[in-house]
Amino acid sequence: MTTTRFATVVLAAVLAAAGLAACSSQSSENNQIVLAEGQELGDFNPMMGYGQLGVSPIYEGLLRPQSDTDDALPALVPSLAATTPQRIAPRQWRVALREGVTFSDGTSFDAADVVATYRAVRDPAVASEISTDFAPIVRIDADGPAAVGVTMNTDADPSPYLLLGIAPSERVESAPAAQWRLNTAPVGTGPYALESLGPDQAVLAVRDDYWAGRPEISRVVYTYTPDDNTRAQRVVADEVDGANLPPALIGSLANRDGIEVSSVKSADWRGVSLPSGNAFTADVVARQAMNLGVDRDAIVADVLRGHGAPASTPIAEVYGAAYEPAAQFAFDRARATMLLDGAGWRPGPDGIRTKNGSRAEFTLLYNASDSLRRDLAVAFATAMKPIGVQVNPRGSSWDEIDTRLTADAVLLGGGATPYSIDSQVYDTLHTRVPDSSPYSNPGNFTAPGLDGLLDESRVAAPGPANDKRYRQIQRTYVAAPSAVFLAFLHHTYAMRDTGWSSSSPILEPHSHGVAWGPWWNLPGWRRS
Repeated sequence: MTTTRFATVVLAAVLAAAGLAACSSQSSENNQIVLAEGQELGDFNPMMGYGQLGVSPIYEGLLRPQSDTDDALPALVPSLAATTPQRIAPRQWRVALREGVTFSDGTSFDAADVVATYRAVRDPAVASEISTDFAPIVRIDADGPAAVGVTMNTDADPSPYLLLGIAPSERVESAPAAQWRLNTAPVGTGPYALESLGPDQAVLAVRDDYWAGRPEISRVVYTYTPDDNTRAQRVVADEVDGANLPPALIGSLANRDGIEVSSVKSADWRGVSLPSGNAFTADVVARQAMNLGVDRDAIVADVLRGHGAPASTPIAEVYGAAYEPAAQFAFDRARATMLLDGAGWRPGPDGIRTKNGSRAEFTLLYNASDSLRRDLAVAFATAMKPIGVQVNPRGSSWDEIDTRLTADAVLLGGGATPYSIDSQVYDTLHTRVPDSSPYSNPGNFTAPGLDGLLDESRVAAPGPANDKRYRQIQRTYVAAPSAVFLAFLHHTYAMRDTGWSSSSPILEPHSHGVAWGPWWNLPGWRRS
């Protein structure tokens, strides 16, 4: 950061101090915490993906994740459920519900709310962007007021799909999720309720009638701060108690008095989608060569500052026996060059390869507001130049990117639902399925036999046989890759020491705002 830029950020922070610093400085007195959020506030709606994994101060799912480490997949334990799911017949499960639970509007929780929520997430009229994440659930029916029956199209345990935040049936609408009142007036069974919402601030207040007991944190204030540098300076200036920050900034706060930094492992990957409408990227040999031509270890070290791990597929080592160590792309520029030569992509006068009049060149779009995606896009483009491939990074908006997925490459992220390995890989590697996100395998490429393996794994029960199948999926994919996966991120956070002890970290999904990090389990916070 230049001296001028640093001074500008600091000045902005000082001018804001009259409002926000007062909130933060009183945190230890009134049991309030103030967090700088990089994402826009609102969309407090399970249909929009909020609280999808059972982690939310407002909503709860039937189950929730629980772990004391980020080195392993978390256990999925009862929350609104009274017990774990009980298998009653092939692909049939019964889930008993916790009784005596109320929503923040005072209404009682029962089976009708579970049924209404799950029907809505799959309802075409709701147009939920997360609908395909629940494809293995055929239906959920009430079994009296205090239990539900779950019918699956797979032999697998339904637990990873039972984390979705439950809304009151009376608040469920048969309309596009983006129009629901729950977006700005959420109602859940969680420990906090929305007290106020403005463009730049959301305030949550603790519920005295929360079924699991009143948490010690009484108020949570989210302040919308989209700029990475500004979030960092607000932590330094004691205006906020914490923030999520990119790896490039977290190091500058590591040795400051009163500030703790943390790096949390995740299944959140970053990679380059490749378009079908470009002659070079449509060539499977070219895709192999690009995967060999990028040094992932260097990207982790230089771009992520060590806060990450190389990724060749969407499956990380955390998946244990389902992870295939042999299905990784080692950096091999010489082999990448040999493959391109053999496929007829020969260097032109400017060093960029051509074949039949087509150049080995494409645009790589990234969300212009995301500095980490920008840095990864530039690093990838730099890595491609020595093998004769011209990549042109360009910052853009998601609105434009939506329209360019078959023409341009995109710096994408994934891993929204990593507690199910099927959800982690199916949409990402399978050819396009009905209602899937346009960002699921945008090039619609596949390897011979890969779709069949993915379909078989989706319906199979977990165990050694399915672990073996997932290892085969990875070997099949790397023989004919559809994209260039780069790295799994470790999410980085800064938190002021305000006299609280937070919960242990947990393996995180793609989402990495201040709903996660040290704050993922606010009811577990205690005074130090």
